[in-house]
Amino acid sequence: MAKETNIVRSTFKIRSWIQAGRVLASAILLLAMSVPGFAVAMRNNDSEPSHGKFSRDLYRGNSSKLIDVIVQFKVTPRTENYKRMTARGALIKSRLHGIRAASFRLPASAIAQLEKDPDVLYVTPDRSLNLKNDNEPYEPAVLADIAAQQFAVNGAGIGIALIDSGVSDHPDLHSGSTSRVVYNQSFVPGIAAATDGYGHGTHVAGILVGNGASSGTGSGYSMKYVGMATGANIINLRVLDQNGVGTDSQVIAAIQTAINLKNQYNIRVINLSLGRPVFESYTLDPLCQAVEQAWKAGIVVVVAAGNSGRDNSYGTKGFATIGAPGNDPMVITVGATRTLNTSTRNDDTIASYSSKGPTLLDHVVKPDLVAPGNRIASLLAKGSTLAVQNASLQVGPANCSSCAPSYLRLSGTSMATPVVSGAVALMLQSDSTLSPDTVKARLMKTAWKGIVQFNTSYDVFNNPYNNEYDLFTYGSGYLDVNAVLQSTDVANGLALSPTAVYNPSTHSVQLVNTSSNMTGTSVIWGNSVVWGSSVIWGNAALLANSVIWGNSVVWGNSNDSSFSVVWGTSVVWGNSATTSAFSDGQDGED
Repeated sequence: MAKETNIVRSTFKIRSWIQAGRVLASAILLLAMSVPGFAVAMRNNDSEPSHGKFSRDLYRGNSSKLIDVIVQFKVTPRTENYKRMTARGALIKSRLHGIRAASFRLPASAIAQLEKDPDVLYVTPDRSLNLKNDNEPYEPAVLADIAAQQFAVNGAGIGIALIDSGVSDHPDLHSGSTSRVVYNQSFVPGIAAATDGYGHGTHVAGILVGNGASSGTGSGYSMKYVGMATGANIINLRVLDQNGVGTDSQVIAAIQTAINLKNQYNIRVINLSLGRPVFESYTLDPLCQAVEQAWKAGIVVVVAAGNSGRDNSYGTKGFATIGAPGNDPMVITVGATRTLNTSTRNDDTIASYSSKGPTLLDHVVKPDLVAPGNRIASLLAKGSTLAVQNASLQVGPANCSSCAPSYLRLSGTSMATPVVSGAVALMLQSDSTLSPDTVKARLMKTAWKGIVQFNTSYDVFNNPYNNEYDLFTYGSGYLDVNAVLQSTDVANGLALSPTAVYNPSTHSVQLVNTSSNMTGTSVIWGNSVVWGSSVIWGNAALLANSVIWGNSVVWGNSNDSSFSVVWGTSVVWGNSATTSAFSDGQDGED
């Protein structure tokens, strides 16, 4: 999220200094800015600024809050300087050796340590010069911006099969004059064109691979809207019509096509920001069986959890609302977070609409992890249903009411899913030998575990939602791209999500390994894989008292109607078998 420019604020401060009688200091400052070579001369004497090492607008609270800073050193930073910064918890964003500096993201509590570092000359915030807007950032929250700089990966050469409402042409999907949508096919009966009539697939494509060509400097936009894997290719498989609706058979046919085209386009990822209610066990559901076939073929399948986290129709307070095929233990199921318009993840919370586990009938622990999905600005498909019906969500250039918008703001687990899919593309470019199970294991093991347990949010109608989060809300934690790219763990079996089992004799819930009918071991989770803040996902059943359970669901009262919904064996959730996109133009929440 871009912040308000500090130019006005800084001007006010300078005027205050003058009014306070600090005319001489201001004159020196102006001289340094206007006379060539003067600033360099000041710098070369290696003396510290008269007011200390820290700029006045630098946050210096003693907390774990992550902040972005630029550290200027007295000499060009060397290996030992970077090692000391890393030991303080800092992540390197970029090396700015032309000014003897580097930018870092580090805990605010580490700032005090820089005061005593003899090599540090001056520290400032990594200030934004962008105008304020209502779109929430997602790359900084998952540390994707740092990962891109440190690991030099952009998904180049990786094919992502986008099974959605189609993809319309957009400058942000081009590399020069060449489109990175390398294949198009429609599975919608009577519609041959794979262009996007609904507007959902194009938006998802932008989060996946958009390069921001229509935004940023010189475009009139105050910020640049860039996707997760700007070098990856899209295989566009349209299954949803202009209303965002399709059928199981259309989705299954598209999945089979992705498998058949795998080698031709190096398809390593399938993104499914769609789904429907659960009607039977995943072992019988044809949609679940199709995604398992793709997984077995070596394709990582990433699926949206659903947007039913506020559904209390059966008294479950949004629990047991994961949609299919996100209920399958093999795939990676993604819930959505809110970034609260900040670039740090420490204050982020789960979006109240994000569907929660356990899954109906099978009680699989889902989602697997969460990522930003609230008020995400991405590509607008001109003339599409979402664009036409949600004009207020269109994002156009600043101060130009007559300019045609190029972006649209949407919210949902549909938007969080491509954030994870894009991260997977980065992982696979970094190491093409990774299996889907290793990808899933690394994502879950490295996920950040610091999400808050309690939160209140408000929808666009100002309705409050008091939320308590547990294992069935945030899964293994918050996507951390920087951490997952550093991981070297290798799976030695299947990365099936575990199953929650209710024990009526003790009125408790245990986590057990999900069984598999596939050859070989069905468990790869050893003692080093952390599941939540105090639970080790290992070979043994885990008692509920070692898990962070919310008390929003009645776990031990079998007479309660909500209990029978969650832990029953025959309840069918929902009343529609239609496959649809997991976002419908909603503007998220505050």
